[in-house]
Amino acid sequence: MQMPIQEPALITQDQAYLAMYHFLDKHFSLGCEELGGILSSMSLLADGSPADQAFVADWKEAVAAAVSGKVDAQLRLG
Repeated sequence: MQMPIQEPALITQDQAYLAMYHFLDKHFSLGCEELGGILSSMSLLADGSPADQAFVADWKEAVAAAVSGKVDAQLRLG
């Protein structure tokens, strides 16, 4: 079973960058400070599905936010 990815099937490179930013920012805000833990949970099993199925919904939400322009990745100092 492959990881189910639905619309939008194609996103721009900028949208993909913002989606990953949103995804990582969300998990950091939930207390995950180690990238290794996220990558381990995202690793694909033999059937193509991620080790932690919750990441599918999180990724879809991140892509939707990026495509709709709702990701604020602006650096603010001070």
